[in-house]
Amino acid sequence: MGKNKLKKFAEMETFTNVVQSPMKHPDQPDHEMKGYWNSNFFKKAQPLVLELGCGKGEYAVSMARFRPQYNFVGIDVKGSRMWKGAKLATENQINNVGFLRTSIEIVDKFFGENEVEEIWITFPDPQMKSPRRRLTATNFMEKYRTILAPGGTIHLKTDSNFQYQYTLEMVKENKLEIVANTDNLYQSEILNELLSIQTFYEKQWRERGIDIKYLAFRLNHSEPFREPEVEIEKDPYRSFGRSARE
Repeated sequence: MGKNKLKKFAEMETFTNVVQSPMKHPDQPDHEMKGYWNSNFFKKAQPLVLELGCGKGEYAVSMARFRPQYNFVGIDVKGSRMWKGAKLATENQINNVGFLRTSIEIVDKFFGENEVEEIWITFPDPQMKSPRRRLTATNFMEKYRTILAPGGTIHLKTDSNFQYQYTLEMVKENKLEIVANTDNLYQSEILNELLSIQTFYEKQWRERGIDIKYLAFRLNHSEPFREPEVEIEKDPYRSFGRSARE
């Protein structure tokens, strides 16, 4: 491990806006913060919004700036990436955003029933060969449903046509309510200040001529989720693009 990464990990331990619990086990006990993020972490009762797979935290920090009336938690397992967002928020005294270093597979161990108002999934790996690892797969929807408030919204923003089409088919199969939907965000009428936030990697996709897709839907569903049984054309640029963004 490089000295720079070690330095980041050491500094992460000093940040008061970071909770680190990288263990990944479905049977591990609930975290002490579960159900208490507003009271014990932010110390301010506001709607709670998660960004899953937050990477460097740019999106979570920018959303917190635009929406001071909300509390935001960026979640990722990579501490060396998350360091950037945590440091930026600390230096700029943005107090309505925090970071959780853990695996998204056990997100239900960290948030209580109805504790979360919105979930943002920004530019996830589409996991074209691993359905159960897709962050919009039905096994993840089951977990999100345990923490989202009634009528809670999930937002997907992606460069991947595969991820977008898969999620759209999943939404249709389970008859979920679509709030907004476009396969070309920057040419659509729904573009707003939140959706205009661009991470470093999103700018790269756009420079390469790749349209950005956006889908928002409500998880108003009490029945068992069904996976869509459809064939979706795979993205042709995965190997180059995904390695480049890392």
